[in-house]
Amino acid sequence: MTVYYFVGIKGSGMSALAQILHNMGLEVRGSDVETHYFTQDALDKAGIPIYPFNKDNIQPGMTVIAGNAFPDTHEEIQRALELGLPVIRYHRFLGDFIQKFTSIAVTGSHGKTSTTGLLSHVMELAKPTSYLIGDGTGMGTPDAEFFVFEACEYRRHFLAYHPDYCIMTNIDFDHPDYYANVEDVFSAFQEMAWQVKKGIIAYGDDEHLQKIQAKVPVIYYGLDEANDFQARNIERTDKGMKFDVFVRNSFYSSFSIPTFGEHNVLNALAVITLCHYENIDLNVLKEGLQTFHGVKRRFTEKRVGTQILVDDYAHHPTEIQATIDSARQKYPNKEIVAVFQPHTFTRTQTFLDEFANSLNLADHVFLCEIFGSARENHGNLSIEDLQEKIPEAKVIHKHSVSELAKFENSVILFMGAGDVHKYQDAYESFLNEGVK
Repeated sequence: MTVYYFVGIKGSGMSALAQILHNMGLEVRGSDVETHYFTQDALDKAGIPIYPFNKDNIQPGMTVIAGNAFPDTHEEIQRALELGLPVIRYHRFLGDFIQKFTSIAVTGSHGKTSTTGLLSHVMELAKPTSYLIGDGTGMGTPDAEFFVFEACEYRRHFLAYHPDYCIMTNIDFDHPDYYANVEDVFSAFQEMAWQVKKGIIAYGDDEHLQKIQAKVPVIYYGLDEANDFQARNIERTDKGMKFDVFVRNSFYSSFSIPTFGEHNVLNALAVITLCHYENIDLNVLKEGLQTFHGVKRRFTEKRVGTQILVDDYAHHPTEIQATIDSARQKYPNKEIVAVFQPHTFTRTQTFLDEFANSLNLADHVFLCEIFGSARENHGNLSIEDLQEKIPEAKVIHKHSVSELAKFENSVILFMGAGDVHKYQDAYESFLNEGVK
């Protein structure tokens, strides 16, 4: 039997795909750096072996799935090629894999992980469903009819997919190390739209998505009356948000979700639209929306004394604004403290003013050193360049996180796509030491 070997198995998509193949009874193993990432917890729980990178890990009879962060010159990929083994890039493998199911891709500049997680949860209650979520969660369900998966636009990787359905949450300028501008991003989404087989669910209040052309029906959702599916009468409650949904101006039903913020209403509306199109039972849909507990690193909360510590993946100005908005709505009587770690130098440079504007929505701001990535580990600016644009912002280090303790009765948002968790870990360790 073929052994599926993952080069870079701790990557969020790679980890999820490895879990799916393991659930299907296939033999899976992989390699990565020895640093602990939250994405490996599920692999460890499943008993999937993870090795340090070493060319000797590669053996005859393997099928190698290569993470997109690793070049063909990587020692394990080189050995696989020498042995004549199949070496398949993650997005190429996934593109072939989804053809076995009714596939639903979820893409967009923001909100795709949360929307994928929510849709997976609802669909799982309704039909046999496998899913791949960008927080490292994967499930391979026996006899699955549907496959829900997150489709990332970075380097146009999602063009490897030809899904039955595609939810498009928005189009915004991001990944400036690859895309030239928002028009370049739009061109990638437009190309993706031509590849969808049955229908596109698109956020109609987005000026770019309004221009999307396709060979299949495009169903729009949003807050404006021109949308096919419209959310009206949105209210904040003590337990989340509630709203009414109108389908082409006719009342459909009322819904409630246990999360806060307009962006979460829109994510839910995208799911409602898709489920309506697939005739998913309304009661099952409502139950799924109510019982969804979120995805990893998306407003993940922990209460410590009078403080609420929140771990969140927000790494773009639009996402930071949405996260702060969620905190304000859920905890209107608490101060909001932002601890932000920028992710990549090019993104920080490109959006320097926008980052400052979003972070200024918090009551207090702390900045961590810029986190590079496998594709970019240095740049010509420093965290002080962002600090200059934010009055009273402070640069924080692991050894100085004790400063956060003075903000009693507050929400502390640890935001970033790098390793900002180490600052939260250090702060929790400090608090635990104080208790002792």
